[in-house]
Amino acid sequence: MKRKPLIAGNWKMFKAEAEAVLFAEELALRVGDVQDREILVCPPSVYIYPVLHALTNTPVMVGAQNVFWEDQGAFTGEVSAPMIRSLGARHAIIGHSERRQYFAETDETVNRRLMACLRSGLTPIVCVGESLQEREAGRTLDVVGSQLKAGLAHVKADDAPGLIIAYEPVWAIGTGRTATPGIAQEVHAFIRSTLTGIFGTGVSAAVRILYGGSVKPDNIDELMAQADIDGALVGGASLEVASFERIIRYKG
Repeated sequence: MKRKPLIAGNWKMFKAEAEAVLFAEELALRVGDVQDREILVCPPSVYIYPVLHALTNTPVMVGAQNVFWEDQGAFTGEVSAPMIRSLGARHAIIGHSERRQYFAETDETVNRRLMACLRSGLTPIVCVGESLQEREAGRTLDVVGSQLKAGLAHVKADDAPGLIIAYEPVWAIGTGRTATPGIAQEVHAFIRSTLTGIFGTGVSAAVRILYGGSVKPDNIDELMAQADIDGALVGGASLEVASFERIIRYKG
């Protein structure tokens, strides 16, 4: 099954509103002709609406960097899936390693956020990945498999084809170190095999698996040449229009 590639930019906690809008406007001018792959930007939640407005009638989609697991309630500071969807966003990053590291995210809370996305019609981008210590101990596949199975608990097979998984080795995020294409492909193939075990071959063949972890213009072509890498979740290199455009226009 041919899966449409997705290049997603995670802006993290960067840019003021004016910068975010100017970036969106310039990106729209640069990639307006792109049709054979999907493009997504995930700004801070306070900028979702102005960025989305700047990208109206362009191929660039807008998503959120996080979502709370309840639809409403006394949860000061949180943003719910219905709120995000009401702004016009259609994707949300779930379980990023920085959320796990700094904000006590667990596989259980990843699952709760995932289910909230499905209830509200948001497409979740579920992040998994091992630490350097876990990799050096030879536990990569154990860790990733456990995160997948717990994070996707209770998901029905009918909902699963719309999921997006992002493999982000923690040791490669923001460090300049990148998993070699061979290493990345090995883990992506394992993820697809695990999805087959959970949902069956048809579903696993439809799910897109992104690579994240110091993705740059000079490594995107080789990464995207791998059989099970269906796109990228880009951090720092998505903050500058020219570098993000080059990643979007990977050769392959």
